[in-house]
Amino acid sequence: MTRIALIVGVGSGNSAAFARALAAENYKVVLAARNIAKLEALCAEIDAHAISCDATSAESVASLFESMQQDVGTAEVVLYNPSAYTAGSITNLDPELVLDSIMQTAFGAFLVAQQAALGMKQLGRGAIFFTGATASVKGFPNFAPFAMGKFALRGLAQSLARELGPENIHVAHFIIDGGIASPGRDLDSDDASTNPDDAQLEPDAIAQTYMAILKQHRSAWTHEIDLRPWVENF
Repeated sequence: MTRIALIVGVGSGNSAAFARALAAENYKVVLAARNIAKLEALCAEIDAHAISCDATSAESVASLFESMQQDVGTAEVVLYNPSAYTAGSITNLDPELVLDSIMQTAFGAFLVAQQAALGMKQLGRGAIFFTGATASVKGFPNFAPFAMGKFALRGLAQSLARELGPENIHVAHFIIDGGIASPGRDLDSDDASTNPDDAQLEPDAIAQTYMAILKQHRSAWTHEIDLRPWVENF
């Protein structure tokens, strides 16, 4: 039986690396983004299926899952990756941009998780993963909107883990604590020119952690894990 994975908010970094890792394990991968034209090369590379979606719209998210069900099937793995990076002094921030940041980072995660849980309950199994950041646990000056969204995302993940774990649905939150390197460098290569001293997180290395947690036995599930390069300050 074909296993299906959905990644919402796909870029060229850790989400694309996770898509490749899933495809290598014979998952049929569905990629969702507002602009799916940018996903053509990745779709061709791993035989993925792309669907346009605005994660902040309940109607768009419902349509995403309906289209996936019709075209591919029910996802047993879902990664929510979008976030909006709005910065500025509290006295200067545009309220509309702050709202958009929270909508993309947190509300969209709720919408996707809600639809994912409906399908996984029918399957009797599943995994819902959320990509967090340093801002999930630590608010920095001038980055209140980002911290607000990521704190909310972490709270959502904690609540869902407690609610859905007993239904055989693994919920995990990944704190990416540091900058992510440009994709495409071979992890076994000695050429560190694109990431001197491994000072940034390699997308393929992040994907390896996603896959390791996906394969965990439910008697020892990880709910939250933080990833950082060895040079990063805690």
